[in-house]
This record gives sequence, C-alpha cells and structure tokens, in this order.
Amino acid sequence: MPLKTTKTETAKALTLEWILHVKNYRLILDRNLCVGCQICALACPKEAVKVEKQPRVQGEKARRAKVDIDLNKCNFCGICDVLCPYGAIKVTVNGEHALSIVEKESFPQLIRDIKVDSSKCPVDCSECEEVCPLNLIKITRLTPDGKTVENLKSLTKKQKKTLKVHVDIDKEHCPCCRLCEVKCPEGVMQVRKFLQGRIVIHEEKCPEGCTDCLDVCPIKGALYFSEENKKVRVNELFCVYCGTCKIVCPVEEALELKRTRVFHTPIRSGAWNKVLERIASPIEMSKELKAKSSQKVLESVEKRFSWKSA
Repeated sequence: MPLKTTKTETAKALTLEWILHVKNYRLILDRNLCVGCQICALACPKEAVKVEKQPRVQGEKARRAKVDIDLNKCNFCGICDVLCPYGAIKVTVNGEHALSIVEKESFPQLIRDIKVDSSKCPVDCSECEEVCPLNLIKITRLTPDGKTVENLKSLTKKQKKTLKVHVDIDKEHCPCCRLCEVKCPEGVMQVRKFLQGRIVIHEEKCPEGCTDCLDVCPIKGALYFSEENKKVRVNELFCVYCGTCKIVCPVEEALELKRTRVFHTPIRSGAWNKVLERIASPIEMSKELKAKSSQKVLESVEKRFSWKSA
C-alpha cells in the first residue's frame, strides 16, 4: 500500500500520485492535449477513468467531454498512456517515463507509421506545417554549415539552393490524420493511421443546424458543415476514429463509429485481447486471435521439424 496518495486538479492538468517507500508513481493528464475521446475509459481494466459530457451553454459552441480518474481505482498500469491517440496521458515512475506493461511485453504500443523524405522538400514550402491541426510539425532550414535560417525571404535563389530542409514531427502526440500527407504538393510524406474504422452520420436522425460534433473535432477537415442540408458530414480521409464527436452528439443513434483495426507492435496477451474488444469490436479481436493462432502453429511446426517457411 502507498504511504501517501494525492490527486491535484488545475485548469491545465489532472495529477495523480502514489508515494511508496522506494517508488513514486505519477499520472499526469494534460488538459490541453486531451480531447475527451473516451478511449482511455474504454481501455481501463479497473474502470478508473470516467468521461463526463459537459453541459451545453446557450449561444456557445459545444465543449469536449471531460476526463476524470478515480485515485482509489487507478493502479498506474499505464494502459491509458499507451493508447491515448494524442499522447495526453503520461505515467512515470520516479520521474522516468517507464511502463511495466510494455517492458514486460504484456501490452503493445501503437505504431505511428510516419515517413518523410526531407531531401525532396522544396525550400520554400511549409504546407505540412501550416495544415497540421495540432501544430505538431516544425520545418527547419539549415545552411551548409548547419546554421538555422530564420528569414528565408532575405536569401537569394542561389543561397536557397544550398539549404537543407528538416521536417520534425512530434510523433508522440500525432494521431496520424494524414492531412500533411494529402496536402503535401511533392508527395514526400507517408502516414498510416494506427486506428482504422468507419464513421457514419445518419442524416435522418441528425438535428438540422446542429454542429456539436464539428465543434469538438480536433482534426480540421474530418467533419464539415453542409450548406446543402444544414447538417454535418464526414470526410473519412482525415478522420482518426478517436470518438470525440460521438460523445457530445445529442442524439445517440445519429452518429455511428466503429473501429475495425488497431496497428500495434506484436504481442501475446490476454489483457490486450480484452482491451481490443472494448475499443474496437469482438470481430476485430477474433481476427487477431486467429492470426496469432496461425502464427503459433507455424512456429510450433518450425521448431519441431527445424525448418523455416519461405
């Protein structure tokens, strides 16, 4: 049992802490990064995380749901940390970002597959930096001797040709919406969503003029308002299937969201199977179990007969 437990709430963060004899466990939920998507609540094995829909204030836009964590139930396992699409939760042990569930290989990590060929980036282009809805991309231009160029307009065309472009992406907080990839005029970026699925707005059930889902969506362009029928529509090209929109929807059956696949590091874990069923679907879990079973049989045969498959 911990010697001391604390829970601190500010406008910027929610902090939970366990203080033991030799270890200090801390969980920090960054309010500025959290979008209230509910994935942490669905994944939590202790049901310690609750997502509360915020009351609508007349004349104002809808507000994102608020996440709260029960200190008496939380065991600082780090599952919420691993699965947060926006990197809003961090669990540390003695100040170090260390997750035992990952170190012990009992839980996977999300694969944020983002590739950038900076050598093909035009010196004058900053499209990806400008379109990133979460401001996670930083473009740096370097001179041959490694100095950063602050004012590109002050350089001549000849000087610009000598520059190298470096594109830095904060992958830890990137939900992989693909906006940068699609908007890149040179096609130098490749992004694969780690959450795949399907989202449908049933227009016959959607209240005319309602924009609650659009108000809270963290990805600009994933949802848009149609002047044709005064209702919100979906652009699945940019949707990351986080579920922020579904929680605030005033009509339960108006918005349908299903996650059909989660790209993650290889794992064999009953704990992950249970979480996968909650955040995705029983069908997705069944597919993954079948794939694992086939791989296990193959490995068993290889071991027995000492041969490798082609």
